[in-house]
Amino acid sequence: MPIVDLDDIPTRYESIGSGPAVLMFSPGGFDSSLENWTTFGRYKDLGFIPALSQSYTCIVFDRRESGRSGGRLERLSWDKYVAQAVALLDHLGIEDAHAMGGCVGCSTAALLAVAHPQRVRSMVLFSPAGGVTYRAAQQRRFTQHLGFVAEHGLQAVVELARSTGAGFSKDPRVGPWAAALRTDDAFAASYAGRDAGRYATIVSGTARLLFDRDTVPGPEPEDLQVLDVPALIVPGEDLSHTRSAARYLQECLPDNEYWDVPVAEQTPESSQRRVLDFLARH
Repeated sequence: MPIVDLDDIPTRYESIGSGPAVLMFSPGGFDSSLENWTTFGRYKDLGFIPALSQSYTCIVFDRRESGRSGGRLERLSWDKYVAQAVALLDHLGIEDAHAMGGCVGCSTAALLAVAHPQRVRSMVLFSPAGGVTYRAAQQRRFTQHLGFVAEHGLQAVVELARSTGAGFSKDPRVGPWAAALRTDDAFAASYAGRDAGRYATIVSGTARLLFDRDTVPGPEPEDLQVLDVPALIVPGEDLSHTRSAARYLQECLPDNEYWDVPVAEQTPESSQRRVLDFLARH
């Protein structure tokens, strides 16, 4: 798969199929690799890539600090994730695309539409992440990571990350830069030599910036309320993908279709059909 430097961050991506572009923001939290559309949780059975690529060009990619993409030791933000997506569209020469997010990918897809509405034809927000328990779990993960750093140091984080395949979502000790620590020797060396106090500031600031509300993180509600990009919202129904998060998006977005069916009825066939029908009308 090709890897391109976007703002000096290597980004792995793949274009599958032909037709109008669908930029796909992967599920999986801090382990948002492109493979997650076919291997992660519900998505391995939903079959979106094979179904959509018959009529569309599916653009999948590793979010920065995930998969084989690189990273940068800085305070992470939703805006930085959007910047990566825009740079990828520019690299591919794509003026506008449908945006589809799964899980936490919905936050970046929605914020892309807010920041660059002229470049987003429509949004598919499938099982958006959010809710009181979700926010608490994310912030607890950062706290656990900082506890490991305080006790063992940054070099120990590098060694642990390189000794296991687990990402930040499964093992908070390895931190949000685990993927880059495994694939980039220069980054790992620089990371291990950083001042621990400043590192703690970056990490705590990231946690506060990314997960600052008890609903869908990312775009501000007032920005969503004046957004004219049409959206299909498909609810989840567990503690990380609450129905309240999906209803929040329904409340905020003026041009939306809410697929009000339980997860048990979101079969591969019905889900593919619903998404394809929506995309075809936009």
